[in-house]
Amino acid sequence: MTLHLYGELADDVRYELEQHLGRCPECEREYQHARQFHSEMNSLPQLEPSASLVAAARIRLHEGLDTVEQTSGWRRWVFDPVEWLRQMRFSPALASAILIVGFTGGVLATLQIANSRQPNGIPAPTSNALASVAAISGISQDPNSNNVQIKYDTVQPASANGSLDDPKIEQLLLYAARNQQNPGVRVESVDLLSRKCEKQQIRELMMYSLRYDANPGVRLKALDALQGYVKTDLRVRDAVLEALLYDANSGVRTEAIHLLQPVKADSSVRTALQQLAAKDKNPYIRRESERLLASVANIE
Repeated sequence: MTLHLYGELADDVRYELEQHLGRCPECEREYQHARQFHSEMNSLPQLEPSASLVAAARIRLHEGLDTVEQTSGWRRWVFDPVEWLRQMRFSPALASAILIVGFTGGVLATLQIANSRQPNGIPAPTSNALASVAAISGISQDPNSNNVQIKYDTVQPASANGSLDDPKIEQLLLYAARNQQNPGVRVESVDLLSRKCEKQQIRELMMYSLRYDANPGVRLKALDALQGYVKTDLRVRDAVLEALLYDANSGVRTEAIHLLQPVKADSSVRTALQQLAAKDKNPYIRRESERLLASVANIE
C-alpha cells in the first residue's frame, strides 16, 4: 500500500491491488488510514535537493563504486545476520522497507492464488487478464486507422483489437514494454506508447525503459519519446543525464547529449559535461561536451 501511495508499483501489480481493495473492506480501511497519513505528511514544508546536488551525488557515487571491492557488501549481508539486526536497530527506514516488501509479497501471493483458482480458458482482453498473460507475441497497427492488434499468449494464443486510445490496448502495451523477452515487441510497444507521452504514466515507462531495458533500440525509442520533456520535467532530464553518463551504448549516449543541448546551461548538465570533457573514453562525447561548455561560457 505504501509503494502504491508513492507511485512505485508496476502497472499490473497496481491494478491488482486496486481491484483487491475494492473487494476487501478491511484492506480498504487500512489503505485509507495510510492515505490520510500520507496526505498530512505532504502538507508539511518539503525541501527539494537541487538538480546540481543530485547530479553531483550520482557522479561521486559512480566514481566511488569503481574503487570499492564489489563483493564485500553482499557477502556481509548474506553471511552476517547480526549485521541485519544491527542495521534494522539503528535504521528505522531499513526496517520499514523490509516490512513493506514483506507485506507487499503477502498481498501479491494472495492475489496470485486467487487468480490460479479461476477456471481455465481464454480470458477476455481486459486489464483483469493481464495477470494471466504469459507473453505478447506480436503488435501491429492498421496503417489506415488508429487501430492496434495485439496478439498475446495465455493457456492458448489470443489477441485484442482496438484503438490506441482504448485503455485495454494501452494496458497491454504497457505490459509488453515491461515484461517481454522479445526486443522487437518491446520496440514496437514503446514506439506506439511514445505518441501518448503527455501522460505521466507513459513518461514513467519511457524513463524505466531508458534506464533498465537491455536492448539499445528500445532505449533509443524511449529517448526519442522523452525529447519534448527535457526542458520541463526534471525527472526526465535526470534520466537523460544518467543515460549520457552511464549507458554502455555509444549511440544512446550520443542521442542523449543531443537531447540535453537545449538545457546545457543547467547546473547539473554542466557538471556532467565537465566530467565528460575531462576524462570520457569516447572522443566524440569529449569533443561535444567541450563544445557545449564553450557555448555556455560564451552566452554567460
